[in-house]
Formats: sequence, C-alpha cells, structure tokens
Amino acid sequence: MSSHDVVELILQDHRRMEDLFRTMRNVEADRASALAEFANLLIAHASAEEDEVYPALRRYKNVDGDDVDHGVHEHEEANEALLALLEVEDTASQDWEDKLEELVTAVNHHADEEERTLLNDARENVADDRRAQLGTAFREARARYLENDCGSVENVRKLVAG
Repeated sequence: MSSHDVVELILQDHRRMEDLFRTMRNVEADRASALAEFANLLIAHASAEEDEVYPALRRYKNVDGDDVDHGVHEHEEANEALLALLEVEDTASQDWEDKLEELVTAVNHHADEEERTLLNDARENVADDRRAQLGTAFREARARYLENDCGSVENVRKLVAG
C-alpha cells in the first residue's frame, strides 16, 4: 500500500484529528496549541478534499454523487463548530468543553461516514495509480493551505461567512 494512496492519506489525517481531540479533552494539556494544530489540519484537509478529491470521485459512476455533496455539507457544519470553539477565549471554561464536544461530534460523524461511503467506494473503484495521483494532488493542496495559516480564526470566519 503506497503512502501516496489518497485513501490512506485521508485516513491518516482522520486518526491525527482523533489524537488531537484526546489532547484537547485533557485539562492538563496545552489545549490552545492542540486546537491551533487541529484547526489548520481540519481546514487544510477538507479544502484539499474539495479541491482535488471530491471532484475526481464524482466522475466515477460507482461513487454516489450525493455522498460527495453530503461531504461538502458536513465540512461546512464542521467549520461552523470549529469557529464556535475558536471564539471561546478561556480553554478552561465549561463553554470551551461544550463547544469542543460539538466539534468532536461533527467531525467524527463526518469522518466515520466518509470512511464507510466515499473512501470504501474509492478503494473499490479507483485504480491504484489514480489513487496515487490523487494522493499527490491532495498532499500538495493540503500543504499550500497549511502554509497560509488556513486555520486562523480570521480565515475560518471568512469560510463560514461563505
């Protein structure tokens, strides 16, 4: 299994997000820096999917276009939940905890659904070399977003405002 495989790269990001959620739930941890890393990863990951992966998958007849649309919709919901958490000043507050759980719910629901639908369909229907090409395109797009501080509260506000 090539580490360029777009499916594997997306799964790696999903697992990293879960690790960051564990850190953010830990009152002893540096929650602010975990959130900053998470925000950058989530926005870069979802944006790269929408730029490079979703449009390609839409062209396969065995990939359900409705699943792609639904994925985009869930990215928007996750961005809203992320913004709500980024706007809480005090990482030790109950409000922070509450907004974190809303974010965890939105992101985990989306990741789980995407893994069961789109990623399984991609694994079955998209040839290895094409998945590797998509993986390269995904990685490059993701890196560009990360370089531009895509998870900053200002940028997430812009995305949510649409």
